[in-house]
This record gives sequence, structure tokens and C-alpha cells, in this order.
Amino acid sequence: MSTDTDTPEADEIDDTAAPLIEHLAELRSRLIRSVLAFIVGMVIAFTFWNPIFNYLTQPICGALAERGQDCGLILIKLQEGFFVAIRISLLGGFMLAFPYIAYQLWRFVAPGLYRQEKNAFLPFLIASPVMFMLGAAFAFYVVIPLAFNFFLGFQQTGLGDAAATVADGGGNELAQVGITFQGSVAEYLALTTKFIIAFGLCFQLPVLLTLMGKAGLVSARGLADVRKYAVVAILVLAAIVTPPDVITQIILFTVVYGLYEVSIWLVRGVEKRREERLRAEGLWFDDDDFDDDDEGEDEGDPAGRKETAGAAGSKGPAQGGESP
Repeated sequence: MSTDTDTPEADEIDDTAAPLIEHLAELRSRLIRSVLAFIVGMVIAFTFWNPIFNYLTQPICGALAERGQDCGLILIKLQEGFFVAIRISLLGGFMLAFPYIAYQLWRFVAPGLYRQEKNAFLPFLIASPVMFMLGAAFAFYVVIPLAFNFFLGFQQTGLGDAAATVADGGGNELAQVGITFQGSVAEYLALTTKFIIAFGLCFQLPVLLTLMGKAGLVSARGLADVRKYAVVAILVLAAIVTPPDVITQIILFTVVYGLYEVSIWLVRGVEKRREERLRAEGLWFDDDDFDDDDEGEDEGDPAGRKETAGAAGSKGPAQGGESP
């Protein structure tokens, strides 16, 4: 008497289940290694959290020094310093472990890719962290000092200064209230990391659009046609991410719009290389080819019946692998 496992259907299920289990086991091992690398990086960053925080305070200390003020931040809550150290260790640990995490991701994905797909995917895996670091550096050295100078401009001298008086409508002098910056350590770190992460993600635009262009999801012509909508979206982004400072918003708009134009140029280059490759393989067709075919069909078919197979689109690879 045969059991259910002796049937062909059961054998087929077992054959497909084995590779799935192997993939899940490999994914588990890659994730464990990545988590261990992140923990090691987090411990290292926690050990040096104080020098890291001192480095991150350079923009605010520079802005205060220009106004003759001492650089100092305060702890509003008792546990605030500890959680600041934890946040710095989390961000620093991820940055330290990212190369190893990306390597584990590549080792897991690469066996399932063709050589051409590997050559297409690997440059983006390298370019993504590079562009993020460029955006973070631009935010830290250019945008953040401008933003802090704008915010600190709302300070004013108080009663201790003899010149700190204003005249009312009747000519009487009124002492003005002193407004001095006393920043919180946690609030400063949150604002600084917000700028760094936001600009780092904005600098991913060329990488994302070029990858979508390689996948055929966007085209250079399509990106150029929606340029006016992109301008509006970038302006809205600049208004949200940056402080209400016109100079900072103009800088962000100029940089992101420049990255958008660079993305169009990169996608156009991807399309050109794809066209050259398909032409060499005899798999590319032009509009003129279909126009000639349609004229010949009109002459041989008075009723106006035309073949429609493969006639969709203005340009693209020929269907079925046939040359145009």
C-alpha cells in the first residue's frame, strides 16, 4: 500500500521545498552576521560617543563663537545624556557596519543574478553610500551652519546691557527682554541628524532614477517632460526640510534640481547604451521601419486592414527576437 509521499506531486513538492529551505537558512545566517556586525559597530561608537558628539557640535559652536558666546548645551532631563549616547551609538554603529551589511546583502543576492544583472546592480550598491556621504557632508558643512546662524539671529540682549533699551511711542525708554540660546543636548542632536539624513536621502535621487531607467520604469524623455512638476516638488521639499531661511532653501533647491538634471543625463546614457546593444543584436526597431511596413500593407490591402503585432510604442526592442 503506497503512501501520499510516493506520489509524483509529493516528490515535486519536496524538490521545490529543499531549495527554499536552503535559501531561508542562508538568509538567516546573513542576517545574524549583519546583526552581529551592527552590535560590534554600536559598541565601538558608544565607546567614543563623546568625541563624536563634540565633532557634531562644531556648527553650533562656530555660530556662537561668531557672536562672542560660549558654546554650551544643557541636559533638561536626568536620563537625556544616556539616550543621546545611545542614539549616537546606533547611528555610528550602522555607519561602521554598513559596508559589511552591504557585502552580506550582495552575497545573498548575487547567486540569483545573471552576469549582466550583476554588472548593472553592483555599481548602484557602491554609489548609494557614496552619494549619501556627499549629501551628509553638504548638510553638515554648508546647510547646518547657515541654518544655525539664522536661528541664532533671534537672540537679543537683556537688562544687563545698558544699550539694551528700546523707545516706545511716547519717547520713553523700555528695557527689552534678554533672549539667549540655551540648547538641549537631545534637541540639538535630533535637529542635526535630521538635516544629515534628509540631505543624504536627497542625494540618492540620481542613483534611484538611474536604477529605474535601467529597469525601464522611467525614461529620459519622460523625466524631461515632467520637469515643471519636479521643480514644484523640489520647492516644497526645500520648504519642509530647511528652516524658513530663503538662502538655505535656494541652496537646497539648486542642489536637488541639479541632481535631477544629472539623473536625466544618466538615464539618457543608459538608454543610449541599451539601444546600441540591441541594435548590435538586431533587436531594435525605429518608427520609420513601421511606417514603411504600413505603407506596403496599405498598397496590398485596399480594405485598410493592417497587422498590429509588434506595432505598439515609438521605439523599443523588436518582439520575438526578430531583427527590424
